[in-house]
Parts: sequence; structure tokens; C-alpha cells
Amino acid sequence: MTRTFLLLQLDSEGAPYSEVATVLEDLGFRAETEGFDFAYDWGRTVGVNESLEFADRIQEALRGMRVRFRIESTED
Repeated sequence: MTRTFLLLQLDSEGAPYSEVATVLEDLGFRAETEGFDFAYDWGRTVGVNESLEFADRIQEALRGMRVRFRIESTED
């Protein structure tokens, strides 16, 4: 199964963390405690193209919030 992780870098002039968290939770992410800020469990294995499309959705959802993110997907 594939899991996608996000590590966030917030700008002090950007959206509050709680607002960013709500946007990510609406996409299906859950708060993570070990090394990343959020994790998304696909519940299945996904390919590169689907992962890239999801990254585009994340970028669009965070647009204007002044948030940088690092994304990483792994297979269990």
C-alpha cells in the first residue's frame, strides 16, 4: 500500500497552521507524529502518475497560503 507524507514549511505572513491543517484534512490527510507533519493512506498501491496528480491537487489547495511542502510517497 502507498502512503504519502508531507513536511510543511510555513511563512509567518501566511495562513495560520490550523487553517492549513483543515485544508489538508479535507484532502484526506491525517496529522503525523514521526518525521512528517501529515500522512495520507491510499489504502492501495498507486503509480507515479496518480501520485503526481495528487501533488497537483495539494499544491492547488494550498495556493495563496504561503506554505512550502515536501512530499514523499512510500510503499509498505
